[in-house]
Amino acid sequence: MDSIIALKAQIQRDIVKENAKRPQHRTIGVTNTAIVNRSRLPVNMHKTAVVGQNPTIAQMKVEEGFGVPGPSKSSSVVFKGPANDPSSRKYRSSLDDRIEEFSELIKEHYNVAELGDPTSGTDDDIIVTGRIVYDADTTDTAPPRLTETSIALEASRANGGKRVALRLDSSVTIRGAAQGAGSVGLFPGSIVALKGKNGGGSWFLVKEILSLPPLKPSPTSFRLPSIKADSAVDPSFSIHIACGPYTPDADLSYKPWRALVKTLKASKPSVVLLMGPFIDVQHPKIKTGETDMLPDALFRSLFIEHLRTYLDSSPGSIAVLVPSIRDLISRQAVYPQGELDPELTASDPRIHLLPNPARFSINDITFGVTSVDVVYHLKKEELSIKGTEVDPIPSASPDDTGTDVMANTCRHILQQRSFYPLFPVPLDVSHEVNLSVTHLDGLRLADGTDNPPDILILPSRLKQFSKVSLLLFRQNDVNMELTTYSKVVQTTTVINPSFLSKGTFAKLDIAAGSTDSYKERIKTEVVKLEA
Repeated sequence: MDSIIALKAQIQRDIVKENAKRPQHRTIGVTNTAIVNRSRLPVNMHKTAVVGQNPTIAQMKVEEGFGVPGPSKSSSVVFKGPANDPSSRKYRSSLDDRIEEFSELIKEHYNVAELGDPTSGTDDDIIVTGRIVYDADTTDTAPPRLTETSIALEASRANGGKRVALRLDSSVTIRGAAQGAGSVGLFPGSIVALKGKNGGGSWFLVKEILSLPPLKPSPTSFRLPSIKADSAVDPSFSIHIACGPYTPDADLSYKPWRALVKTLKASKPSVVLLMGPFIDVQHPKIKTGETDMLPDALFRSLFIEHLRTYLDSSPGSIAVLVPSIRDLISRQAVYPQGELDPELTASDPRIHLLPNPARFSINDITFGVTSVDVVYHLKKEELSIKGTEVDPIPSASPDDTGTDVMANTCRHILQQRSFYPLFPVPLDVSHEVNLSVTHLDGLRLADGTDNPPDILILPSRLKQFSKVSLLLFRQNDVNMELTTYSKVVQTTTVINPSFLSKGTFAKLDIAAGSTDSYKERIKTEVVKLEA
C-alpha cells in the first residue's frame, strides 16, 4: 500500500514539473481593451514591422496577378493569378462594356452631351441608358416574368452601377421607332435609352423611350457590290439552307436528310448551308443508347458520306456547316461555340466549318447565322409597351407596316447588335443556350464597319418565315452619298427555315449585281421537302 501511495505522489510531482516548463497563457477577462494577434494581420498593416524581424509573418511573392505586392526577399510561397491590367480585366466586365458601348452610340445619335444616373434624384428630365432586368422586389413568379410592375434598369458602373425600378408615365412616348408599330418591345438583357427623372423616390419615371441607333446599311443595299465588274467571279449564286435535327425522333434513319440530298443533286445549288444539331444529344434513341456506333462514326456514316455524294455530283459547289450546342460531335456545349473538328470531315476543302454564331460572305452578299432559337426565346420574354409615336421612321415597303410581330422581333436582334441579346437566359430554355458571358464578343452581329448582314438566318420552332427589309434608316443616319436613292432605306433579309425534321428548308437565288438594288437581286423561298 505504501508503495502505491509513493508512486502516486511521484506522478503528481512529475506533472507539476512538466506544467512549469510550458509557456503560461494569460487569461483574458472582460475588459474594454481588444487583444490583437498581430501575427495574423496582413503585411501592409504592420506599420513598424521590418522584414525579417518577425519570423511568424509569412512573406508572399506575387507574380503577374492581383493582390498586395509584398517583399519578395524571403518569400516562402509563389502566387500566380489572373493579370489585373485593364486589357486582362476586359472580359470580366463584358456586360458593363456593352452598356458603355451603347451609351456612346446614344450620345452621338441624339446629340446628348452627358447621360444621367437613374438612381439620383433630379428636378429636370435626363436621358439614361442601361440594361433591362427583373425587379427582384416585385417579381414573385417562377420563372420570373417581365411586367410593367416588375421592370428595372441596371446602369453601368460609370453611371452609378446600381439598379432602379422603372415606372412608365401614363403618356409615355416612343421616339424613332418604325411607323405604325405604336409600341416597343422590352426584354431582359435589352439595352435601352430612356428619358425621364427620379424625383427622389426609389424608382425612375419613364416619359420617353428612345429607339437605339440603327446599324449602317451595307454597301450592297446601295448597289455598291464589292466584286468588281471585270472580276472572274460570277456574283450570282444559289444557296439552300437547312437546320437540324435531320432525322425524326422515332428513328435514326436520317430520311429527311437523304431526301434533301436528293433535292440538292437535282438543283445543284452553288452553296448548301447546314446547321446543327447533326447528331442530336437529345434524340431519344441516342439518350437511351440504342446505337452501337460512336458519335463521330455515326456522323461520318449518316451525314458526311451523303454530303460528299452531292459535292461530287456538283463540281464547284461548297458546303458550310455550323454546329449546335446539342451536337454530340462538338467539343463545346456552350454559346458562343467553336466550329467542328476538321477531322470529322477529313479536312475536305469543299466543306467549310464555322463557329456558332458566325458571319461570312459569299461573293458580295454577307450572311449572319446561328443555330440557337433566339427568335422563340426573345418572343416569349418580350414585354410590349404601348406609347405615342414621336418622329417615327416610315416604311419604304408596303409589306412592313410596323405591326408585323415577327418583323419587330427580328428588328430587336438587329438593333441590339447581338445574335443573343437576352440576359439572363430564360430559365426554362437555359439548357438550349448554355450562355458564356465571358465570350459575349463572339455574339456580335455587326462586323467591324458596323454593317448588318444582308441575310440573317435564324432557325426557330416558330412558323417558318422570310422577312425582307427589317432595319430602318433615314438619309441623314447614313454617312454616304444617297441623293439618287429614296430617303428611307431598309436592309437585311431574315429567314427562318425551320427544322428539316419538320420537312422544310430555305432556297435563295442571288442575281448578279449591276444597277439592281439588293432587294431586286434576291429571291427567297421557304419550301416543303419532297418525300
